Amino acid sequence: MKYPQFTEAHDMFRKTVRQFTEKELLPHVEKWEHDKIFPAKEIFKKAGDLGILGAHYPEDVGGGGGDYWFSVCKAEEYPRCRMGGPPMALLVQSDMATPVINDLGTKEQKEEFLTPAIKGEKIASLGVSEPGAGSDVAGISTVAKKDGDDYLISGSKTYITNGAQADFVTLLTKTDPGAGAHGCTFFLVPTKLKGFEVSKKLIKAGNHSSDTAMLFFDNVRVPKRYRLGEEGMGFMYLMQNFQTERLIACVGSTAGMQLAIEDSIGYGKDRMAFGKPIIKREYWQHKFVDLLCKVEACRALTYQAVAEYNREKYVEKTELSMDTVKLISMCKVFVGDTSNEVFDQCVQFHGGAGYLEEYPISRAWRDARLLRIGGGTTETMRYYIAKLLGL
Repeated sequence: MKYPQFTEAHDMFRKTVRQFTEKELLPHVEKWEHDKIFPAKEIFKKAGDLGILGAHYPEDVGGGGGDYWFSVCKAEEYPRCRMGGPPMALLVQSDMATPVINDLGTKEQKEEFLTPAIKGEKIASLGVSEPGAGSDVAGISTVAKKDGDDYLISGSKTYITNGAQADFVTLLTKTDPGAGAHGCTFFLVPTKLKGFEVSKKLIKAGNHSSDTAMLFFDNVRVPKRYRLGEEGMGFMYLMQNFQTERLIACVGSTAGMQLAIEDSIGYGKDRMAFGKPIIKREYWQHKFVDLLCKVEACRALTYQAVAEYNREKYVEKTELSMDTVKLISMCKVFVGDTSNEVFDQCVQFHGGAGYLEEYPISRAWRDARLLRIGGGTTETMRYYIAKLLGL
């Protein structure tokens, strides 16, 4: 289906991402999933050389100068690699750990961190979640204390994508532990600094090939020039940044659902049971019609949210309105719940084969489960939407 949001330039970019995905990612599925890691430095550099990571960033920081619909193209093509790990890692690099640098960073910070990340020369991670603070971001306890012209950072972070291979962490800390949400501050922390340690590499139920780690900071001395934005404003910055993370995850998940249904229908044409292909069973025909209707609803809702996000961030260049935040939060709830249903039904349609690692639907099913947890749990999203509705 052709959507009016996408120009010829978007279509050319989409073709580039598809070729990259099918050439550089898809052939390595089995090895990377088995090894539970992929060579991020190599892959990110290839993506950076093709202009994939920075297509929606300004030209003055090394980007392509495009709008947010370029990022949508990218997120819709990544699922063609039939694994969730590398797409998630790539999206953390381009749409989660770096947007806040573009929004708040000084010229020097952008030159040292953002531009190399866009080029794929430095790997970025976003350090927010902690062992005792997940969706309750204001409850973080990693502390940054002033020490002359520097800050000393101590604490730990967990569930950090790209954490074990990162060159720097876009890190949320507490500079005023008694101020709650108003005491949070962002820093850009190079992982080569003394006192930084990857304390544990985490083994997950899904997204096996992505690098997820627990990070430890022991009096890491960070110069003031690495503070990102104003002290005490980190929580507010994060709430804006979270919208990018949630929105791009919904875009990618919707595309993944479409692929899963297409793959399943293809499987059903060849799989015989009781004398005919199982896709010829009326029950499953009706089931897939229902699922496709829901996927189109996910796409429509997500595209509406992207349109508002793109208008405010790229055209008007303002902060996101509460109406847009509410819309993105609704996407997170609806797409998350729908993805659970779609992937579960596709596994069921495959029967025993759907429970085997060798079938892409098995990976898609377990990888997709993260959407209802990462970037704010579905329960937290519903609570937040209720607040925005004045309930």
